Amino acid sequence: MNIEDNILELKHISKYYPGVTALQDVSLSVRRGEIHALIGENGAGKSTLIKTCSGAIAPSEGEIVINGKSFRRMTPKVSEENGIGVIYQEFNLVGDLTVAENIFLGRAIRKGIMVDFKAMERQAQGILDSLRMKISPSALVRDLSVGYQQMVEIAKAMSQNAQVLIMDEPSAPLTNAEVESMFAVVDLLKEKGVTIIYISHRLEEIFRLSDRITVLRDGQYIVTLDTKHSSEEELIRYMVGRQLQEVYPKRDPGCVQDEVVFEADMVCGNGDTNISLQIHKGEVLGLGGLVGAGRTEFAEMVFGARKKTSGKFFFKGKEIHPRTPKEAIAAGIGLVPEDRKAKGALLGLSIQENINMPVYHRISKGAVIDYKKARNTAQQYKEELSIKTPSVGQMVKNLSGGNQQKVILAKWLAAESELLIFDEPTRGIDVGAKQEIYTLINTLVEQGKAILMISSEMEELMGMSDRIIVLAEGCVSGEIARPEFDQETIMKLASKERKDG
Repeated sequence: MNIEDNILELKHISKYYPGVTALQDVSLSVRRGEIHALIGENGAGKSTLIKTCSGAIAPSEGEIVINGKSFRRMTPKVSEENGIGVIYQEFNLVGDLTVAENIFLGRAIRKGIMVDFKAMERQAQGILDSLRMKISPSALVRDLSVGYQQMVEIAKAMSQNAQVLIMDEPSAPLTNAEVESMFAVVDLLKEKGVTIIYISHRLEEIFRLSDRITVLRDGQYIVTLDTKHSSEEELIRYMVGRQLQEVYPKRDPGCVQDEVVFEADMVCGNGDTNISLQIHKGEVLGLGGLVGAGRTEFAEMVFGARKKTSGKFFFKGKEIHPRTPKEAIAAGIGLVPEDRKAKGALLGLSIQENINMPVYHRISKGAVIDYKKARNTAQQYKEELSIKTPSVGQMVKNLSGGNQQKVILAKWLAAESELLIFDEPTRGIDVGAKQEIYTLINTLVEQGKAILMISSEMEELMGMSDRIIVLAEGCVSGEIARPEFDQETIMKLASKERKDG
């Protein structure tokens, strides 16, 4: 392979933070026109590496070479000028501006001193058409679906003549239909000669899209493989440094007890109608269904974050009326939400503060917090849940997705919750961290906790549940016991149309 075929080279990149080595002597090359996948567990260094390319952070050591030009560090401006575009998980769009205004954000087309909105719309339409995106350049971004907002980010990068497009977990916020649309755009970009660095935890996407795959582990370069000559088992072995013998660790079926911890009786609200179910002590009850079936809405009603309009909730045999999350927490209910960054953790606070949030009233005298108890509690769960961090004083935003999830779980364990609701517990989490979460769930039910688990991943739902209740259009469409678990049956139930009257 001629070195001139490399559009981007990273040479001996290291990044050090106090007490943490995020990257250590990482070198890799990306060929012109290829889709190059970058994979690894949470905390492997993927995001840090791409941020050195985009100029968002400066490497402590090393060299970045773009089209033969060498840089010791980048700035966002220099990165953009040299043809690198990045689409992060959190979009960099302004909701109150139009699609065209977002595409040319900071680079408005002008006629004299006035912004030429018509010219921007014409050029934006041309870019959108070239990418086969059916989006109006005059639409407000806030009115677009998440999938279309992502397309606007791609169009913005193309308007800046990006030669290398870095996509960081692009499918994480998308529906299945939106993912297929995104794949079509990625294929089209490759046809147009754009080089793509594609980061994803979803190995099926990696095999669908990429030409080559680079694996990082613990901040170090491990290997680069040709996709067509690799396998899922081989990638997992390189990612985690060990063979994962059981994707879904086995659990003693005797964990499930007769005692009913939680019951919903004909509950309605937020589009859900007449939902009735029971969760037993030591049981994982799976809640299946398609996007929009009402699963998250039901979970949030149980947690007091949404209002039910009728029906009853019973907790350990007594009727409860959780009107706020505070009341649900006091009753013994915890929620690990789907959107952990917006709803699950306070990212700007420390691990210690997050874990102790629901129990400060227990470790305080008046307005004075016993910080020794708070530190001991946080340290206990750091060790029990293997939260990877140098200190419980570390801010949660600096943790990997899997470790953020553990902090949220630790919070509810500290609160002594007896019913734990997991809404998409492994979304955006790598395979190694997934198995850790599954093992923790098994430990919890072995301790007698009751768990309601919502998952859109069919294999996960069947692999972890003792029973599955399926919702369709806000109604219970069926219940399946573990011996009868079958993907086709679940899909049929999930696709049922509501029959009113």
